[in-house]
Amino acid sequence: MASEEASLRALESLMTEFFHDCTTNERKREIEELLDNFAQQIGAWRLCLYFLSSTRNDYVMMYSLTVFENLINKMWLGVPSQDKMEIRSCLPKLLLAHHKTLPYFIRNKLCKVIVDIGRQDWPMFYHDFFTNILQLIQSPVTTPLGLIMLKTTSEELACPREDLSVARKEELRKLLLDQVQTVLGLLTGILETVWDKHSVTAATPPPSPTSGESGDLLSNLLQSPSSAKLLNQPIPILDAESEYMCSLALECLAHLFSWIPLSASITPSLLTTIFHFARFGCDIRARKMASVNGSSQNCVLGQERGRLGVLAMSCINELMSKNCVPMEFEEYLLRMFQQTFYLLQKITKDNNAHTVKSRLEELDESYVEKFTDFLRLFVSVHLRRIESYSQFPVVEFLTLLFKYTFHQPTHEGYFSCLDIWTLFLDYLTSKIKSRLGDKEAVLNRYEDALVLLLTEVLNRIQFRYNQAQLEELDDETLDDDQTEWQRYLRQSLEVVAKVMELLPTHAFSTLFPVLQDNLEVYLGLQQFIVTSGSGHRLNITAENDCRRLHCSLRDLSSLLQAVGRLAEYFIGDVFAARFSDALTVVERLVKVTLYGSQIKLYNIETAVPSVLKPDLIDVHAQSLAALQAYSHWLAQYCSEAHRQNTQQFVTLVSTTMDAVTPLISTKVQDKLLLSACHLLVSLATTVRPVFLISIPAVQKVFNRITDASAQRLVDKAQVLVCRALSNILLLPWPNLPENEQQWPVRSINHASLISALSRDYRDLKPSAAAPQRKMPLDDTKVIIHQTLSVLEDIVDSISGESTKSRQICYQSLQESVQVSLALFPAFIHQSDVTDEMLSFFLTLFRGLRVQMGVPFTEQIIQTFLNMFTREQLAESILHEGSTGCRVVEKFLKILQVVVQEPGQVFKPFLPSIISLCMEQVYPIIAERPSPDVKAELFELLFRTLHHNWRYFFKSTVLASVQRGIAEEQMENEPQFSAIMQAFGQSFLQPDIHLFKQNLFYLETLNTKQKLYHKKIFRITMLFQFVNVLLQVLVHKSHDLLQEEIGIAIYNMASVDFDGFFAAFLPEFLTSCDGVDANQKNVLGRNFKMDRDLPSFTQNVHRLVNDLRYYRLCNDSLPPGTVKL
Repeated sequence: MASEEASLRALESLMTEFFHDCTTNERKREIEELLDNFAQQIGAWRLCLYFLSSTRNDYVMMYSLTVFENLINKMWLGVPSQDKMEIRSCLPKLLLAHHKTLPYFIRNKLCKVIVDIGRQDWPMFYHDFFTNILQLIQSPVTTPLGLIMLKTTSEELACPREDLSVARKEELRKLLLDQVQTVLGLLTGILETVWDKHSVTAATPPPSPTSGESGDLLSNLLQSPSSAKLLNQPIPILDAESEYMCSLALECLAHLFSWIPLSASITPSLLTTIFHFARFGCDIRARKMASVNGSSQNCVLGQERGRLGVLAMSCINELMSKNCVPMEFEEYLLRMFQQTFYLLQKITKDNNAHTVKSRLEELDESYVEKFTDFLRLFVSVHLRRIESYSQFPVVEFLTLLFKYTFHQPTHEGYFSCLDIWTLFLDYLTSKIKSRLGDKEAVLNRYEDALVLLLTEVLNRIQFRYNQAQLEELDDETLDDDQTEWQRYLRQSLEVVAKVMELLPTHAFSTLFPVLQDNLEVYLGLQQFIVTSGSGHRLNITAENDCRRLHCSLRDLSSLLQAVGRLAEYFIGDVFAARFSDALTVVERLVKVTLYGSQIKLYNIETAVPSVLKPDLIDVHAQSLAALQAYSHWLAQYCSEAHRQNTQQFVTLVSTTMDAVTPLISTKVQDKLLLSACHLLVSLATTVRPVFLISIPAVQKVFNRITDASAQRLVDKAQVLVCRALSNILLLPWPNLPENEQQWPVRSINHASLISALSRDYRDLKPSAAAPQRKMPLDDTKVIIHQTLSVLEDIVDSISGESTKSRQICYQSLQESVQVSLALFPAFIHQSDVTDEMLSFFLTLFRGLRVQMGVPFTEQIIQTFLNMFTREQLAESILHEGSTGCRVVEKFLKILQVVVQEPGQVFKPFLPSIISLCMEQVYPIIAERPSPDVKAELFELLFRTLHHNWRYFFKSTVLASVQRGIAEEQMENEPQFSAIMQAFGQSFLQPDIHLFKQNLFYLETLNTKQKLYHKKIFRITMLFQFVNVLLQVLVHKSHDLLQEEIGIAIYNMASVDFDGFFAAFLPEFLTSCDGVDANQKNVLGRNFKMDRDLPSFTQNVHRLVNDLRYYRLCNDSLPPGTVKL
């Protein structure tokens, strides 16, 4: 006894020392080692049992329970049965004796340890495990303890972790399912008893506007007056103990509902009871009383009551999230919806004392979140099921949802509600598409609700109606590439657009007048512009006027975005029907952009420059962006106008160009400049009017860009303008025959444009007379960067166009391309320059390889192959960081384009490409943990195989006729084997993206070319691959890909099922270490000979799980244990 006492004291002092602030990390490691060694001793548990019953030190108790946990989960198999019986009897006794005095976290841990024993031994060796729990629940003194045990059992046994065999997992689930009815009955009893007991004693409050409501909606939602009456009972005031017990019972239910199937065990009385408790969340009166009564005790009670509501909603949402609803459960669902909508009505009821918003603000935030989750699940999972019930009033439900949405106290809450409306609008849209005949009826039913929604969402994005809330939104910090304000606007506009799709006329007539109002203010600013010494000034100075102008400009900017978002609903089949509306919009937009450019609002002085100047620039930029959104409409108008040749269309385009041209200048702010450039690109690329090139404003832009003395625009703008000018000359005009395209003139103009853009670049070419012009390296780099970024973009933008366009483009570029190839060797050691050059060549290969012609393409490839020696590759990959790796990746991408080319032209390069990959690149990167270059290399290998299969497998006509008799001839076998070996090696590396990509490549080669069936693969590689994939599953290194790996194993095994079952599987099991012969036999026996995919993959996962389980068990046996 004395030694036990001494051990306890020693342990207590060690624990205190370990958690003391002054203890060094070194000393902590020593103590940790000491404690670990103690835990590993056989029989350590006896001392721990003594510690648990004799100490009050939390650390010591926690440590002792950890020793038990380790013993039960990792060493239980080797514990003598006598000891197990003792532990099974002592720990529950300890729990019963001390559960009221133990700190809650120690008590919960002790419960978990006992449940862990049940997980291993119930029902065979621990037959009263579950009956004990039921008895605890039924005895009033220990009900809370029983509920904690029940919840822990549900968590640990229903979805157990890895450390059980599949058979045991299935057995446990079945055992638990047998108990469900009893358990649910007990939980219902507990909740009902508490409710009834307190309802009787609840003092009847005086009639108040909230207690006697049975509004018109209610009678629609609840057919039986009795249930309405029930739900109108005042909510009882619970004492702390009952409150605690109910919260435990609801937590148990929420976890049970997460895994038990919907069935008759979930009775109507249980559902009604849960709803009673859900009312705690929206009962403001009780909270008020708690705070009026003043004591902090009462306030805590108020919060606890709110928590009961949250827990009850969690239970409801668990049931709601199940998509598979048995027929007999549908009626229960309907009842659940009715009862929840009763709560929704209660929350959103408007009475004089309370606005809906202040009521929602008073509710627990988590309760509102849960309620919103419920509404989302209702709309996304069940609406289609419920809408058909005549007794379910969907329109009234939408009215409540509307009130709930627009009175949300937080932005996040409002976003979540907008998501629900989006789901509803998607549902309506798909319903109409699938039943076009009923379109009118469906729309008529919901029309009022949708118009109301649209108006309110539009009001919410305007400072005019919602200034206080909008000013709280952050428009500075980026999160996921957008600020809070941008996200707010974007989500709102998505709802507007979806309503527009359903009700175009209504939506347009709602939005356009609002836009018009704000435009009047903007267009009226001209009268306030005065000329001052330094330029033009906006003569609006009163603080109030400035604030109003700021709000109006912000609103105009948002409404312009809204109008732009709706552009897609005016084109296609409805072009003619909605033409006049669209024309009205486009004419307004053209007028506004021209107005902004003419009076140069972006350069005007204002009273509050930090606010009004950005506002004016933003409106101008948004008007250009909105006009750009209508470019597809203009294109359709262009093809219609082509037939009638209307002056109206010509005027629209010319005026737009008059608005754009003055903005293409270095004096204009980037935001505005880029908007103008994007609009110019859309006119040149999407609209393509024939007369564009002859408009004076466009000529002006040509002259500015080709003038060597003009100041260059910022990179991005320069690239966009050059793209637009090139496209004006290169892209075929719509609706004109080939002989009217004026190609000769356009070709000459394009050549002179490119010549002007590449003038400095072409001068860099080393010639015989001047081998290398001396210019500072940095200046040279700038010229290379500026020219190649423009040329690359020009090629990229026409890569999908007609042959004629690409031909002209290459003729203009030819000299620059040759200069690039000549410069390449000189810059091979400057990885930033090489990177840009290879980007350019990659774009050329993708877009213009036919135009470049075979001899020149061969010259380029040969130059690259010569330059990228093993030393150069090693330097790039190992010593130049990410830029060097990028260079190699781009080179490999160029080769990917080459190996995919059909026909025989580039076939001669295959041997040197494969040898570059396997002998030069692969050895450098194979052992590096970094994923750089690997993905591109394997993609190149895959494309080489995929597009050049006959390089390896010569298929003769005879062989394909006598499929199965003659085996295909194999060529270049060593290269094929090396590639496959590299794929195999990649599965042994930790990078999950590479693993997924390469598995997909192998599966694709099998689907398209029957890779796994080829003799060389079947005989020498098949089972090596299966083995590697099985080992990956056993090691759990790539767990996210379990499903894909299982399918790949099936596809490989299915080539030779007999070989798999008769030879591979026994051999695999024989080679497995950590399991004995008997266990190997069981594993083999449990792998059924199924040959269909679902059963086979299930068997694979069972084998993997049980193999891991046996290894765990065997590791836990004490040394020298005799295994039978």
